Amino acid sequence: MFLVEKKTTMLPVMESFYTIQGEGYHQGKAAYFIRLAGCKVGCFWCDVKESWDEDAHPKQAVEQIVEQAAAFEGRMAVITGGEPLFHNLDDLTAELKAEGFNTNIETSGSSPLSGTWDWICLSPKKFKAPLPEILPLANELKVIVYNKNDFAWAESFASEVSPSCKLYLQPEWKRSPIITPLIIDYIKANPKWELSLQIHKYINVP
Repeated sequence: MFLVEKKTTMLPVMESFYTIQGEGYHQGKAAYFIRLAGCKVGCFWCDVKESWDEDAHPKQAVEQIVEQAAAFEGRMAVITGGEPLFHNLDDLTAELKAEGFNTNIETSGSSPLSGTWDWICLSPKKFKAPLPEILPLANELKVIVYNKNDFAWAESFASEVSPSCKLYLQPEWKRSPIITPLIIDYIKANPKWELSLQIHKYINVP
């Protein structure tokens, strides 16, 4: 009888850190972030372009990734990128859940969904549209607003998500002094939306 050796899942990790969630619905909660490398969406305003090249970052075994996360008190894990769905996340989320983690993902939705999630934050990008099947699964729709034309674009997705999905408009960081007042006026006229700010950048935490 031959024993089949279990293949260890390896994922390219750009960085991982324990902090607070700075954006969206879970803002202010303790969270362990796992930033996976690899992305083909190509947002020109992306503030982590160094995450795009998968080969520029070391691969870690899922067991090692989860062991590092479990060393901290918080039990909310946020998988981000890059584009995390560039990879199959079934094993990672299974191991995280086995350690008692609530699993969250931040994704553009441009790649097929994998993994088991407690919270899906969908942040669609114009450069590579989200897959239609992901839209109704989103718990949170977070649209980055770069100019006033993005409001109509945001509404096109708001009509496709579930009625319970939380809707957020977030100013692109470098243009926030110009864009934030526009968002405030838009939300006042369209109160189904809420404002998301990157508070981690204001308080200087990762």
